[in-house]
Amino acid sequence: MPKIIQTHCCIVGGGPAGMMLGYLLGRAGIETLVLEKHADFFRDFRGDTVHPSTLQVMDELGLIDGFLKVPHQRLQKMEGQFGDESIRIADLSRVHVKYPFIAMMPQWDFLNFLRESGKRFASLQVMMNANATDLIRSGDAVVGVKADTAEGPVEIRAGLTIGCDGRHSIVRPDAGLEVEEIGAPMDVLWFRAGRRPNENENLFARVQTGKMLVTFDRGDYWQCAYVIAKGQFDAVKARGLDAFRSDVVGMAPILSVSMSDVKTWDDVKLLTVAINRLERWSRPGLLCIGDAAHAMSPVGGVGVNLAIQDAVATANLLAAKLAALKSSRGCPSEDELDAVRRRRLFPVRMTQAMQVVVQNNIISVALRPGSQPFRAPLFARVVNAVPWLQGVTARFVAIGVRPEHVHSPAA
Repeated sequence: MPKIIQTHCCIVGGGPAGMMLGYLLGRAGIETLVLEKHADFFRDFRGDTVHPSTLQVMDELGLIDGFLKVPHQRLQKMEGQFGDESIRIADLSRVHVKYPFIAMMPQWDFLNFLRESGKRFASLQVMMNANATDLIRSGDAVVGVKADTAEGPVEIRAGLTIGCDGRHSIVRPDAGLEVEEIGAPMDVLWFRAGRRPNENENLFARVQTGKMLVTFDRGDYWQCAYVIAKGQFDAVKARGLDAFRSDVVGMAPILSVSMSDVKTWDDVKLLTVAINRLERWSRPGLLCIGDAAHAMSPVGGVGVNLAIQDAVATANLLAAKLAALKSSRGCPSEDELDAVRRRRLFPVRMTQAMQVVVQNNIISVALRPGSQPFRAPLFARVVNAVPWLQGVTARFVAIGVRPEHVHSPAA
C-alpha cells in the first residue's frame, strides 16, 4: 500500500513557479508540499536570466541582499551584430527601476536559494526525488497526486493541487486541459564554451543570412544558443561537428579557441521551442501556472520571470482564501481559481504576441538561406538610432506587461 500524506496544497514541480509559490504559501502559513522529481536542481541550459521584475519581488520579500550575494553576472545593454551592422536593442540603465540589470545566475542557484530561504517556514516542505505520476480524483474534483519516491509510492491528498511542472507537464494532460499551439519557427542548440579572463565582448546576438547565435558571458564560460530552423537538428548533425564548430566561430571569432570544448554532440543540447497556452488553467481542486499553463519562446529570456509573476499573482489571489479554509484543508472555488488565469492571461498573450513578432520579422528571415548579406530590420535600426527607444524595449524585457507585486500575507 502506498504511503498517504495529507497536506493543504501540493505543488507539482520545483522550478521557478513552484519554488516561488511554495515560498509564498509557506510564508502565509499554508501547509504546502512541493514535489520535485529530481534529486537536485542541477539542470544545465535552463533559463538563467533573473530580470528586474523578479529582483523587485525578491526585494519585497526581504531576500534581495542575500540573493545578490549569490555569484552572478549583470547584463544591462543588449547589443547585436546584424550582418555587418552593430545594433543596440535595449538599454536597461534607461529603465526607472530599483535594479536596472538582468542578473545572469544559474537556475539551480536561484532554486537552491529559495529552498534554503523557505526552510524557516514550518508549513513548507520540499520533497526531492518525488516524481508525480497521476492525479487523484474524487468525482469531478482533483484531490491530490500519486508520486514515486526513493522510499516507494506515495499518495499526497491535498485540498488544492497546483501544476508547476513545465511545458512537459503530466498534470495538464491528465486533467484534460486543452493546449492552444501558437507555434515557433526555430529550435535552439545550447552549449557552453570556456571563457578566458581577457575575453570581453558586449555582443549578445549575432545574425547572418541563414544563421543566428546568442552568447552570454557567464564569467568563466560562454553560454551559447545556436538557433536553427524548426526540426533541422538532424540536418545540422549530418554536416558534422567540425562544420558546426566552424559556423559558430565564423559568427563569433572570440570562440575560436574555446569551441574545442565542444568535443561531441553530447555537449550540445536541443531545446525544442514551443509557444502555447492552456485554454483553461483550472479544474475543481487543480490549477496550472508557469510553463505548465503557457510555454514561452526563449526570445527575451522572459519565461522564468513570467513564471515568477504567475506565482506572485497566485499567492496574492489565493493565500488568504486558503488560510480561511485552513482547518478543513479546503479548496477555493473554481471561479476563485480561475481568477489567476483572468489576472495573468493578458500579460501572457501580450508577451507571446511580441515573441511571435520577433520570430516572424527577425528570426524566420534570418534563418532563410540566401546569398545576400543580412540587414537589421527597420524597427531595430530606428531603436539603435533613437536612444530613448532603447529604454522602451528594455522596459518590455525587464518589467514586462502588468508586473506583479507581493501582497500575500505573511503569517
